[in-house]
Amino acid sequence: MTAPMHDTTTDVDEPAPVAAEATAESKAKKVEGRSLKQIAWNRLKQDKVALAGGIVVVLLVVVSVFAPVLVSLFGHPPNEGNLDQLEDLTNLPKGALGGISGDHLFGVEPNTGRDVFSRIVYGARISMLVAVLAAAVAVVLGTLFGIIAGYFGGWVDAIISRVMDVLLSFPQLLFIIALVSVLPDDLLGLSGSGVRIATLVLVIGLFGWPYIGRIVRGQTLSLREREYVEAARSLGGGSRHILFRELLPNLVAPITVYTTLMIPTNILTEAALSFLGAGVRPPTASWGGMLRDALSVYEHDPMFMVFPGLAIFLTVLAFNLFGDGLRDALDPKGTR
Repeated sequence: MTAPMHDTTTDVDEPAPVAAEATAESKAKKVEGRSLKQIAWNRLKQDKVALAGGIVVVLLVVVSVFAPVLVSLFGHPPNEGNLDQLEDLTNLPKGALGGISGDHLFGVEPNTGRDVFSRIVYGARISMLVAVLAAAVAVVLGTLFGIIAGYFGGWVDAIISRVMDVLLSFPQLLFIIALVSVLPDDLLGLSGSGVRIATLVLVIGLFGWPYIGRIVRGQTLSLREREYVEAARSLGGGSRHILFRELLPNLVAPITVYTTLMIPTNILTEAALSFLGAGVRPPTASWGGMLRDALSVYEHDPMFMVFPGLAIFLTVLAFNLFGDGLRDALDPKGTR
């Protein structure tokens, strides 16, 4: 008898399907799609200048939030006068470069002896607070009125557009100076610098929303004719659904970009108002107020003017660089 022959064909050919499946899986991984967020992040990562600006912005936010901690570790209370660090006759800081030392990293103020480092840190808190809150007010109002004007059109668009034109032609700085001069010291439970900060936030935001309102309106005019909007209408979607479920998600990118570019403008506005005496009340630290105080002593102590000026310059530059990079990352059709 002969032994039965085994079928070896199956044993030899069995690895073939496994290899085919592995190849199919590897191809599937290679062609795996990426979301818009991933595409934007990859584009942003390639822009080293924008990333550097973003890092500086994050550091500024950290400094603003943890100002009391940083001052307790590296400085002195911002309103504490260190008169022992001043010359007896001139009231100028002792030593070179405005009294810079291990105990006073940025030196001390002439005449008062207050620690410059502490006042720069607390000034960052005031500038960021006013700029971010004013931008939030402008974004909310500008988005709301812009999307309504662009979607409904007609007399609604005409009225909102004329209101924006009036606000854009109004002298913002003069209005704030006149308003601050007649404000009481106590208002709605706020007092002192709190009244000034609330006033700056509201007025800067109210005068700033037409800028973003025009952008949102223009984007909405083009988006309202898209196929997905027509499909939502045909399915019985109301105006509220179309505005906030269909149109608004597609406006997030331009709104985000313009917000990052609006914040440095608000920082400059707050600094200018503090420089003119219409900002926060002394002795609250403010970069613009420090520049104003430095005018009378910059010939003898130039470092007192350098630090607040450098803080404003670096902050505005960082936000602008990050905003430009974010705009390029969120706009696939954009070119450098």
